[in-house]
Amino acid sequence: KTDGSNIRSGVSVDQVAAQAAGRATRFASLELGCEQGRTAGGCDSGYSCAYSSNIAWSSESTPVGKEINPRFVFDRLFGDGDAAAMSSHQQRREALKNSILDFIADDARRLQAQLGQNDRRKLEEYLNGVREVERRIEGTASQAGLVADVEYPVPAGIPGDYGEHIRLLCDMMVLAFQTDSTRIATFMFANAGSNRSYRQIDVADGHHDLSHHGGDAVKHAKIRRINQFHVAQLSYLLQKMKATPDGHGNLLDNTTICYGSGLSDGNRHNNENLPILVAGHGGGAVDPGRHVRVPSETPVCNLFMSMLDRFGTPVDYVGDSTGRMSGLQI
Repeated sequence: KTDGSNIRSGVSVDQVAAQAAGRATRFASLELGCEQGRTAGGCDSGYSCAYSSNIAWSSESTPVGKEINPRFVFDRLFGDGDAAAMSSHQQRREALKNSILDFIADDARRLQAQLGQNDRRKLEEYLNGVREVERRIEGTASQAGLVADVEYPVPAGIPGDYGEHIRLLCDMMVLAFQTDSTRIATFMFANAGSNRSYRQIDVADGHHDLSHHGGDAVKHAKIRRINQFHVAQLSYLLQKMKATPDGHGNLLDNTTICYGSGLSDGNRHNNENLPILVAGHGGGAVDPGRHVRVPSETPVCNLFMSMLDRFGTPVDYVGDSTGRMSGLQI
């Protein structure tokens, strides 16, 4: 627990998969969100904003920043959508690699001898990030011409309507999967502790304020409407994937989507009996359409372990896992 620079979490399940299999695609992973992330300052009861603003972590102290602007996501994936622009982008990236990244790495190594142990560790994490940027630039250049043409209008930016914002980012995720630009993505509809109001569904109160409902029936009803709004956006994503051809089926047939929250009751900050939904057939490795009960105190990381197995990136443990979760496939 800290609101200082000594943050410590753990490698998140998406990044475990990205580190094992991310080299197969142009982008190891894609991180999306509707609210800007922060890596410093206190956000809740002495906890760093880094914890509540990020769900993707590449190391125990390195959150992976998310992109909230659909236009920037589209540009990152496709340039402006035509081959000439893609070629120009690739040339500029290659120039950046030679003129900036190498210089930064050399300069940082000279600095390293002057730093204490903690600062050296932080610098090494920074250098690892530089190496990852370099690897991605090389991967983009080596796969020139492999990006499929997309028939999708270039997004103008962040729309004023929150639902439209979510759906645009859902579209970006589908496009990234459809073109095999990445096979791993995370999406935060909102930061943890967000106090966003939902006036578009006649809920003017802040979400976080309502989550501390104290058993009030009126607040419960408003929270229910917010939950229904979020699940409607999830439904949009799943229907979009189901309507997108992929191989001999559709994109949802070959994907696994895990949706949920880190709390079951915001009023008490309970983190047991979490509301978790798993969708998609995962290439035949998951049998959806059922309610699967698990023993009390089963860590959600047991589910993540099982998802990693089905993704082809098995590990001995992740987070506080105690084993695999049975029941994903009959």
